[in-house]
Amino acid sequence: MRTTDLACPDCGKTNRIPVAAQGKPKCGNCGRPLPWIVDALDDDFAEVAEQADVPVLVDLWATWCGPCRMVSPVLDQLAHERAGDIKLVRVDVDRAPRLSQRFDVRAVPTLMILRAGEVIARQPGALPAPQLRAWLGDALVPEVRT
Repeated sequence: MRTTDLACPDCGKTNRIPVAAQGKPKCGNCGRPLPWIVDALDDDFAEVAEQADVPVLVDLWATWCGPCRMVSPVLDQLAHERAGDIKLVRVDVDRAPRLSQRFDVRAVPTLMILRAGEVIARQPGALPAPQLRAWLGDALVPEVRT
């Protein structure tokens, strides 16, 4: 099982977290929710992103993309702000061509939010931090049932 090391923003303790797991990661030392930030490719995307218990913010990006590099720290910050509520999954489109084709990626970055494996929101191109925060918040508002 592939893991990633995450430092707890509260106590600083390093935690080893499976990239694909059920539930929400918590610090083994202080018990606070951890920001869940992982990478995925064609072969493990279904397990890492589509089977997650929490909504997944997918960042389809490329190493050569300037706007991708500008948006990346904002996405990290959102993952920290919403630790325990979302999982951030980064996908390098050049290393995951099947996912790029499957999601019809025509611009990078392309951001998507998955809930139970289904795309519930999509944002092609970079946005400033306040607009990204609002987009994420709007997409995660529970549906009102009448």
